[in-house]
Amino acid sequence: MRHNEIKYSTADQALECIQDGQRVFLHGSAATPLHLLRALADRKDSLKDIELVAISTYGDGIFNQPGFSDTFYINSLFVSANIRKQVNSEKGDYIPVFLSEIPRLFTHRILPLDVAMVHVSPPDKHGFCSLGVSVDVALAAVRSAEFVIAQVNPRMPRTHGDGLIHVSHFNALVPHEEELPEIDYAHKITDISMAIGKNCAELIEDGSTLQLGIGNIPDAVLACLHNHKNLGLHTEMFSNGVLPLVESGVINNKFKTKHRGKLVTGFAVGSRKLYDFVDDNPEVVFLDIAYVNDAKVICTNPKVISINSAVEIDITGQVCADSIGTYQYSGVGGQMDFVRGASLSEGGKPIIAIASTTGKGKSKIVPYLQQGAGVVTTRAHVHYVVTEYGVAYLYGKNMIQRAREMIRIAHPDHREQLEKEARERFYGFK
Repeated sequence: MRHNEIKYSTADQALECIQDGQRVFLHGSAATPLHLLRALADRKDSLKDIELVAISTYGDGIFNQPGFSDTFYINSLFVSANIRKQVNSEKGDYIPVFLSEIPRLFTHRILPLDVAMVHVSPPDKHGFCSLGVSVDVALAAVRSAEFVIAQVNPRMPRTHGDGLIHVSHFNALVPHEEELPEIDYAHKITDISMAIGKNCAELIEDGSTLQLGIGNIPDAVLACLHNHKNLGLHTEMFSNGVLPLVESGVINNKFKTKHRGKLVTGFAVGSRKLYDFVDDNPEVVFLDIAYVNDAKVICTNPKVISINSAVEIDITGQVCADSIGTYQYSGVGGQMDFVRGASLSEGGKPIIAIASTTGKGKSKIVPYLQQGAGVVTTRAHVHYVVTEYGVAYLYGKNMIQRAREMIRIAHPDHREQLEKEARERFYGFK
Protein backbone atom coordinates (compact mmCIF):
# COMPACT_ATOMS: atom_id res chain seq x y z
CA MET A 1 0.00 0.00 0.00
CA ARG A 2 1.44 3.35 -1.01
CA HIS A 3 1.15 6.40 1.16
CA ASN A 4 -1.27 8.14 -1.20
CA GLU A 5 -3.47 5.03 -1.30
CA ILE A 6 -4.13 4.91 2.45
CA LYS A 7 -7.81 4.70 3.30
CA TYR A 8 -9.13 5.95 6.60
CA SER A 9 -12.37 5.05 8.36
CA THR A 10 -14.38 6.19 11.34
CA ALA A 11 -14.08 4.44 14.67
CA ASP A 12 -17.58 2.96 14.29
CA GLN A 13 -16.72 1.55 10.88
CA ALA A 14 -13.43 0.06 12.10
CA LEU A 15 -15.00 -1.54 15.16
CA GLU A 16 -17.59 -3.41 13.12
CA CYS A 17 -15.03 -6.22 12.89
CA ILE A 18 -15.39 -7.00 16.61
CA GLN A 19 -17.79 -9.87 17.24
CA ASP A 20 -19.27 -11.49 20.33
CA GLY A 21 -16.87 -13.67 22.31
CA GLN A 22 -13.66 -12.20 20.92
CA ARG A 23 -10.45 -11.26 22.71
CA VAL A 24 -9.30 -7.67 22.12
CA PHE A 25 -5.86 -6.26 22.98
CA LEU A 26 -5.68 -2.65 24.19
CA HIS A 27 -2.50 -0.66 23.64
CA GLY A 28 -1.43 0.54 27.09
CA SER A 29 -0.11 3.33 29.29
CA ALA A 30 0.11 6.74 27.58
CA ALA A 31 -0.68 5.04 24.26
CA THR A 32 -4.13 3.87 25.35
CA PRO A 33 -6.28 4.47 22.21
CA LEU A 34 -8.92 6.43 24.09
CA HIS A 35 -10.92 7.44 21.01
CA LEU A 36 -11.27 3.81 19.93
CA LEU A 37 -11.94 2.69 23.48
CA ARG A 38 -14.74 5.23 23.92
CA ALA A 39 -16.30 4.11 20.63
CA LEU A 40 -16.02 0.46 21.69
CA ALA A 41 -17.66 1.26 25.03
CA ASP A 42 -20.55 2.88 23.13
CA ARG A 43 -21.20 -0.53 21.52
CA LYS A 44 -21.69 -2.25 24.87
CA ASP A 45 -25.40 -2.85 24.24
CA SER A 46 -24.82 -4.54 20.87
CA LEU A 47 -21.95 -6.85 21.96
CA LYS A 48 -21.50 -9.54 24.57
CA ASP A 49 -18.68 -11.53 26.14
CA ILE A 50 -15.81 -9.35 24.92
CA GLU A 51 -12.50 -10.03 26.68
CA LEU A 52 -10.13 -7.08 26.97
CA VAL A 53 -6.40 -7.75 27.47
CA ALA A 54 -3.93 -5.03 28.47
CA ILE A 55 -0.94 -4.37 30.71
CA SER A 56 -1.83 -0.89 31.98
CA THR A 57 -4.35 1.61 30.69
CA TYR A 58 -5.76 5.09 31.13
CA GLY A 59 -9.40 6.08 30.85
CA ASP A 60 -11.04 5.94 34.28
CA GLY A 61 -14.48 7.11 33.20
CA ILE A 62 -14.65 4.60 30.35
CA PHE A 63 -14.06 1.44 32.38
CA ASN A 64 -16.28 2.53 35.25
CA GLN A 65 -19.31 3.71 33.28
CA PRO A 66 -22.61 1.91 33.94
CA GLY A 67 -23.07 -1.27 31.94
CA PHE A 68 -19.44 -1.50 30.76
CA SER A 69 -18.66 -4.59 32.81
CA ASP A 70 -21.80 -6.36 31.62
CA THR A 71 -20.22 -6.64 28.17
CA PHE A 72 -16.47 -6.34 28.69
CA TYR A 73 -14.49 -8.78 30.83
CA ILE A 74 -11.02 -7.48 31.74
CA ASN A 75 -8.29 -10.14 31.71
CA SER A 76 -5.41 -8.00 32.88
CA LEU A 77 -1.67 -8.61 32.55
CA PHE A 78 -0.97 -5.78 35.02
CA VAL A 79 -3.57 -4.08 37.19
CA SER A 80 -3.72 -0.30 36.87
CA ALA A 81 -5.90 1.83 39.14
CA ASN A 82 -8.71 2.31 36.62
CA ILE A 83 -9.46 -1.43 36.32
CA ARG A 84 -8.72 -2.55 39.88
CA LYS A 85 -12.39 -2.76 40.81
CA GLN A 86 -13.26 -5.02 37.88
CA VAL A 87 -10.22 -7.28 38.28
CA ASN A 88 -11.16 -7.90 41.91
CA SER A 89 -14.70 -8.88 40.96
CA GLU A 90 -16.48 -11.43 38.79
CA LYS A 91 -16.03 -8.96 35.89
CA GLY A 92 -12.29 -9.52 35.53
CA ASP A 93 -9.15 -11.35 36.54
CA TYR A 94 -5.36 -11.12 36.52
CA ILE A 95 -2.71 -13.20 34.71
CA PRO A 96 0.53 -13.52 36.74
CA VAL A 97 3.37 -13.28 34.23
CA PHE A 98 6.78 -11.67 33.88
CA LEU A 99 6.61 -8.61 31.65
CA SER A 100 9.37 -10.09 29.47
CA GLU A 101 7.21 -13.13 28.70
CA ILE A 102 3.95 -11.42 27.73
CA PRO A 103 4.88 -11.23 24.02
CA ARG A 104 5.27 -15.02 24.08
CA LEU A 105 1.66 -15.39 25.22
CA PHE A 106 0.59 -13.67 22.00
CA THR A 107 3.08 -15.06 19.50
CA HIS A 108 2.75 -18.66 20.75
CA ARG A 109 -1.05 -18.30 20.83
CA ILE A 110 -1.25 -19.17 24.51
CA LEU A 111 -3.41 -16.05 24.60
CA PRO A 112 -4.48 -15.70 20.94
CA LEU A 113 -5.72 -12.25 19.96
CA ASP A 114 -8.67 -11.70 17.65
CA VAL A 115 -8.29 -7.92 17.51
CA ALA A 116 -5.60 -5.43 18.55
CA MET A 117 -6.46 -1.76 19.08
CA VAL A 118 -3.33 0.41 19.00
CA HIS A 119 -2.40 4.08 18.94
CA VAL A 120 0.15 5.30 16.38
CA SER A 121 1.76 8.35 14.80
CA PRO A 122 0.74 9.36 11.26
CA PRO A 123 2.52 7.46 8.48
CA ASP A 124 5.71 8.96 7.08
CA LYS A 125 6.40 9.33 3.37
CA HIS A 126 7.23 5.63 3.20
CA GLY A 127 3.98 4.60 4.88
CA PHE A 128 5.45 3.71 8.30
CA CYS A 129 3.62 4.61 11.51
CA SER A 130 5.19 4.46 14.96
CA LEU A 131 3.82 2.77 18.08
CA GLY A 132 5.12 5.88 19.79
CA VAL A 133 5.59 5.89 23.54
CA SER A 134 4.58 2.24 24.04
CA VAL A 135 6.33 -0.48 22.02
CA ASP A 136 6.68 -2.94 24.96
CA VAL A 137 4.13 -5.75 24.36
CA ALA A 138 2.19 -3.88 21.65
CA LEU A 139 4.61 -4.94 18.93
CA ALA A 140 3.87 -8.63 19.55
CA ALA A 141 0.15 -7.87 19.68
CA VAL A 142 0.23 -6.17 16.27
CA ARG A 143 2.16 -9.08 14.80
CA SER A 144 -0.13 -11.70 16.33
CA ALA A 145 -3.70 -10.37 16.15
CA GLU A 146 -6.03 -11.45 13.35
CA PHE A 147 -7.30 -7.89 12.87
CA VAL A 148 -5.46 -4.66 13.83
CA ILE A 149 -7.12 -1.27 14.25
CA ALA A 150 -4.93 1.82 14.63
CA GLN A 151 -5.91 5.20 16.01
CA VAL A 152 -3.74 7.64 14.05
CA ASN A 153 -2.86 10.70 16.12
CA PRO A 154 -0.50 13.55 15.16
CA ARG A 155 0.09 14.12 18.89
CA MET A 156 1.68 10.66 19.22
CA PRO A 157 5.50 10.98 19.10
CA ARG A 158 7.30 9.17 16.32
CA THR A 159 9.89 7.12 18.18
CA HIS A 160 12.95 5.20 17.03
CA GLY A 161 13.45 1.48 17.60
CA ASP A 162 11.20 -1.53 17.04
CA GLY A 163 7.88 0.29 16.85
CA LEU A 164 7.79 1.25 13.16
CA ILE A 165 4.84 -0.50 11.50
CA HIS A 166 3.89 -0.14 7.83
CA VAL A 167 0.28 0.85 7.18
CA SER A 168 -0.22 -2.37 5.24
CA HIS A 169 -0.17 -4.24 8.56
CA PHE A 170 -3.26 -2.38 9.78
CA ASN A 171 -6.71 -3.53 8.76
CA ALA A 172 -8.26 -0.20 9.68
CA LEU A 173 -6.89 3.30 10.29
CA VAL A 174 -8.91 5.80 12.31
CA PRO A 175 -7.65 9.41 12.32
CA HIS A 176 -8.24 11.26 15.59
CA GLU A 177 -6.15 13.96 17.25
CA GLU A 178 -6.06 14.17 21.03
CA GLU A 179 -3.50 14.80 23.73
CA LEU A 180 -1.83 11.83 25.37
CA PRO A 181 -2.47 11.20 29.06
CA GLU A 182 0.07 13.00 31.23
CA ILE A 183 1.39 12.29 34.70
CA ASP A 184 3.94 13.95 36.98
CA TYR A 185 5.09 12.69 40.38
CA ALA A 186 7.52 15.56 41.12
CA HIS A 187 5.03 17.31 43.39
CA LYS A 188 4.49 14.06 45.32
CA ILE A 189 8.11 13.73 46.45
CA THR A 190 8.07 13.83 50.26
CA ASP A 191 10.78 14.05 52.88
CA ILE A 192 10.50 10.29 53.29
CA SER A 193 10.86 9.51 49.59
CA MET A 194 13.79 11.96 49.36
CA ALA A 195 15.52 10.18 52.26
CA ILE A 196 15.00 6.88 50.45
CA GLY A 197 16.32 8.47 47.27
CA LYS A 198 19.51 9.60 49.04
CA ASN A 199 20.09 6.13 50.50
CA CYS A 200 19.67 4.57 47.05
CA ALA A 201 21.92 7.17 45.41
CA GLU A 202 24.75 6.26 47.78
CA LEU A 203 24.68 2.72 46.36
CA ILE A 204 24.95 3.93 42.76
CA GLU A 205 28.46 4.23 41.35
CA ASP A 206 29.52 6.38 38.41
CA GLY A 207 29.17 4.45 35.16
CA SER A 208 26.14 2.47 36.35
CA THR A 209 23.22 1.46 34.13
CA LEU A 210 19.85 2.31 35.65
CA GLN A 211 16.41 0.76 35.68
CA LEU A 212 13.73 2.70 37.53
CA GLY A 213 9.97 2.75 37.40
CA ILE A 214 7.49 5.55 37.90
CA GLY A 215 6.49 7.23 41.13
CA ASN A 216 7.76 9.51 43.85
CA ILE A 217 10.57 7.16 44.97
CA PRO A 218 12.12 6.70 41.49
CA ASP A 219 11.86 10.46 40.90
CA ALA A 220 13.47 11.10 44.29
CA VAL A 221 16.36 8.77 43.42
CA LEU A 222 16.89 10.58 40.12
CA ALA A 223 16.82 13.94 41.90
CA CYS A 224 19.75 12.75 44.03
CA LEU A 225 22.00 11.79 41.11
CA HIS A 226 23.05 15.19 39.78
CA ASN A 227 26.62 14.77 41.06
CA HIS A 228 27.04 11.37 39.43
CA LYS A 229 28.82 10.82 36.13
CA ASN A 230 28.38 8.70 32.99
CA LEU A 231 25.19 6.92 33.92
CA GLY A 232 23.26 4.80 31.43
CA LEU A 233 19.62 3.87 31.12
CA HIS A 234 18.28 0.45 30.12
CA THR A 235 14.80 0.24 31.59
CA GLU A 236 11.34 -1.11 30.88
CA MET A 237 9.97 2.42 31.24
CA PHE A 238 10.93 5.94 32.24
CA SER A 239 9.27 9.21 33.13
CA ASN A 240 9.96 12.91 33.67
CA GLY A 241 12.68 12.50 36.30
CA VAL A 242 15.15 11.31 33.67
CA LEU A 243 15.04 14.53 31.62
CA PRO A 244 17.19 16.82 33.84
CA LEU A 245 19.90 14.14 34.04
CA VAL A 246 19.95 13.71 30.27
CA GLU A 247 20.03 17.47 29.73
CA SER A 248 22.94 17.89 32.16
CA GLY A 249 24.90 14.97 30.68
CA VAL A 250 24.79 12.83 33.82
CA ILE A 251 22.94 10.19 31.80
CA ASN A 252 24.95 9.79 28.59
CA ASN A 253 24.96 5.98 28.17
CA LYS A 254 28.71 6.20 27.55
CA PHE A 255 29.74 2.92 29.17
CA LYS A 256 26.85 0.63 28.29
CA THR A 257 27.68 -2.57 26.44
CA LYS A 258 24.28 -2.87 24.78
CA HIS A 259 23.21 0.15 22.70
CA ARG A 260 26.06 2.40 23.79
CA GLY A 261 25.05 6.05 23.58
CA LYS A 262 21.35 5.14 23.47
CA LEU A 263 18.65 5.38 26.11
CA VAL A 264 16.79 2.04 25.91
CA THR A 265 13.20 1.57 27.06
CA GLY A 266 9.98 -0.31 26.37
CA PHE A 267 7.61 2.56 27.08
CA ALA A 268 7.45 6.06 28.56
CA VAL A 269 4.76 8.01 30.37
CA GLY A 270 4.98 11.53 31.73
CA SER A 271 4.50 15.12 30.63
CA ARG A 272 4.16 16.68 27.18
CA LYS A 273 7.78 17.78 27.60
CA LEU A 274 8.76 14.12 27.86
CA TYR A 275 6.76 13.19 24.77
CA ASP A 276 8.37 16.02 22.82
CA PHE A 277 11.79 14.83 24.00
CA VAL A 278 11.34 11.31 22.61
CA ASP A 279 9.75 12.50 19.35
CA ASP A 280 12.09 11.66 16.46
CA ASN A 281 15.00 11.46 18.92
CA PRO A 282 17.59 8.92 17.73
CA GLU A 283 19.17 8.97 21.20
CA VAL A 284 16.10 7.13 22.56
CA VAL A 285 15.11 3.67 21.31
CA PHE A 286 11.84 1.95 22.18
CA LEU A 287 12.25 -1.82 21.88
CA ASP A 288 10.29 -5.04 22.21
CA ILE A 289 9.91 -5.79 25.91
CA ALA A 290 10.94 -9.43 25.37
CA TYR A 291 14.37 -8.01 24.54
CA VAL A 292 14.51 -5.04 26.92
CA ASN A 293 13.57 -7.17 29.93
CA ASP A 294 15.61 -10.23 28.99
CA ALA A 295 17.95 -10.88 31.92
CA LYS A 296 20.60 -12.17 29.49
CA VAL A 297 20.57 -8.77 27.76
CA ILE A 298 20.31 -6.71 30.95
CA CYS A 299 23.30 -8.33 32.64
CA THR A 300 25.68 -7.54 29.78
CA ASN A 301 25.61 -3.87 30.81
CA PRO A 302 27.97 -2.76 33.60
CA LYS A 303 26.86 -2.08 37.18
CA VAL A 304 23.15 -2.49 36.52
CA ILE A 305 21.08 -0.84 39.24
CA SER A 306 17.46 -1.97 39.40
CA ILE A 307 15.21 -0.01 41.74
CA ASN A 308 11.76 -1.45 42.39
CA SER A 309 9.19 -1.11 45.13
CA ALA A 310 6.87 -3.32 47.13
CA VAL A 311 3.63 -3.46 49.09
CA GLU A 312 5.31 -5.26 51.99
CA ILE A 313 8.45 -7.29 52.75
CA ASP A 314 8.77 -9.87 55.48
CA ILE A 315 11.78 -10.05 57.78
CA THR A 316 13.32 -12.87 55.72
CA GLY A 317 13.24 -10.79 52.51
CA GLN A 318 10.16 -12.11 50.72
CA VAL A 319 8.78 -9.30 48.54
CA CYS A 320 5.08 -8.86 47.93
CA ALA A 321 4.73 -6.26 45.18
CA ASP A 322 1.47 -7.09 43.44
CA SER A 323 -1.25 -7.59 46.06
CA ILE A 324 -2.61 -6.51 49.41
CA GLY A 325 -3.42 -9.87 50.89
CA THR A 326 -5.73 -11.48 48.34
CA TYR A 327 -6.66 -8.12 46.78
CA GLN A 328 -4.95 -7.79 43.40
CA TYR A 329 -3.37 -4.32 43.44
CA SER A 330 -0.91 -4.30 40.51
CA GLY A 331 1.12 -7.08 38.92
CA VAL A 332 4.41 -8.92 38.63
CA GLY A 333 5.55 -6.56 35.87
CA GLY A 334 9.26 -6.42 35.20
CA GLN A 335 10.53 -6.49 38.77
CA MET A 336 11.95 -10.02 38.63
CA ASP A 337 13.31 -9.49 35.11
CA PHE A 338 15.51 -6.67 36.35
CA VAL A 339 16.26 -8.05 39.81
CA ARG A 340 17.78 -11.07 38.12
CA GLY A 341 19.44 -9.05 35.37
CA ALA A 342 21.05 -6.70 37.89
CA SER A 343 22.17 -9.63 40.07
CA LEU A 344 24.02 -11.17 37.13
CA SER A 345 25.58 -7.88 35.99
CA GLU A 346 29.21 -7.24 36.92
CA GLY A 347 28.95 -4.85 39.88
CA GLY A 348 25.15 -4.83 39.62
CA LYS A 349 22.83 -4.09 42.54
CA PRO A 350 19.15 -5.05 42.68
CA ILE A 351 17.39 -2.71 45.11
CA ILE A 352 13.91 -2.90 46.64
CA ALA A 353 13.06 0.59 47.87
CA ILE A 354 10.06 1.23 50.12
CA ALA A 355 8.84 3.61 52.79
CA SER A 356 8.97 1.91 56.18
CA THR A 357 5.25 2.49 56.80
CA THR A 358 2.01 2.99 54.91
CA GLY A 359 0.23 6.33 54.90
CA LYS A 360 -1.73 5.10 57.94
CA GLY A 361 1.43 4.23 59.87
CA LYS A 362 1.29 0.47 59.40
CA SER A 363 4.70 -1.18 59.00
CA LYS A 364 5.62 -2.37 55.51
CA ILE A 365 8.28 -4.58 57.04
CA VAL A 366 6.35 -7.47 58.56
CA PRO A 367 7.07 -10.74 60.39
CA TYR A 368 4.87 -12.62 57.91
CA LEU A 369 3.27 -11.57 54.64
CA GLN A 370 -0.47 -11.17 54.75
CA GLN A 371 -2.52 -14.29 54.05
CA GLY A 372 -2.96 -14.56 50.28
CA ALA A 373 -0.16 -12.12 49.47
CA GLY A 374 1.79 -12.88 46.31
CA VAL A 375 5.57 -13.33 46.44
CA VAL A 376 6.85 -11.47 43.38
CA THR A 377 10.54 -11.60 44.31
CA THR A 378 11.77 -14.48 46.45
CA ARG A 379 14.09 -13.98 49.39
CA ALA A 380 16.79 -15.83 47.46
CA HIS A 381 16.75 -13.07 44.83
CA VAL A 382 16.82 -10.08 47.17
CA HIS A 383 20.10 -8.25 47.74
CA TYR A 384 19.39 -4.69 48.95
CA VAL A 385 16.33 -3.32 50.73
CA VAL A 386 16.23 0.44 51.29
CA THR A 387 13.94 2.53 53.48
CA GLU A 388 14.27 6.05 54.82
CA TYR A 389 16.11 4.52 57.80
CA GLY A 390 18.93 2.91 55.86
CA VAL A 391 20.07 0.00 53.73
CA ALA A 392 19.69 -3.70 54.55
CA TYR A 393 21.98 -6.07 52.66
CA LEU A 394 20.49 -9.56 52.72
CA TYR A 395 22.49 -11.51 50.14
CA GLY A 396 24.40 -14.41 51.70
CA LYS A 397 22.81 -13.89 55.11
CA ASN A 398 20.89 -16.52 57.06
CA MET A 399 17.35 -16.03 58.32
CA ILE A 400 18.29 -14.56 61.70
CA GLN A 401 20.80 -12.18 60.16
CA ARG A 402 18.20 -11.10 57.61
CA ALA A 403 15.66 -10.44 60.34
CA ARG A 404 18.14 -8.23 62.20
CA GLU A 405 18.94 -6.29 59.02
CA MET A 406 15.29 -5.76 58.15
CA ILE A 407 14.31 -4.70 61.67
CA ARG A 408 17.18 -2.19 61.69
CA ILE A 409 15.63 -0.28 58.74
CA ALA A 410 12.03 -0.59 59.96
CA HIS A 411 10.23 2.37 61.49
CA PRO A 412 11.34 2.81 65.14
CA ASP A 413 7.72 2.53 66.32
CA HIS A 414 7.53 -1.04 65.01
CA ARG A 415 10.97 -2.44 65.80
CA GLU A 416 10.11 -3.74 69.28
CA GLN A 417 7.14 -5.75 68.00
CA LEU A 418 9.15 -7.06 65.06
CA GLU A 419 11.91 -8.19 67.43
CA LYS A 420 9.33 -9.99 69.57
CA GLU A 421 7.95 -11.79 66.52
CA ALA A 422 11.47 -12.68 65.39
CA ARG A 423 12.33 -14.20 68.79
CA GLU A 424 9.21 -16.36 68.65
CA ARG A 425 10.06 -17.51 65.12
CA PHE A 426 13.82 -18.00 65.34
CA TYR A 427 15.25 -19.76 68.40
CA GLY A 428 18.63 -18.09 68.01
CA PHE A 429 17.35 -14.53 67.64
CA LYS A 430 18.49 -12.25 70.47
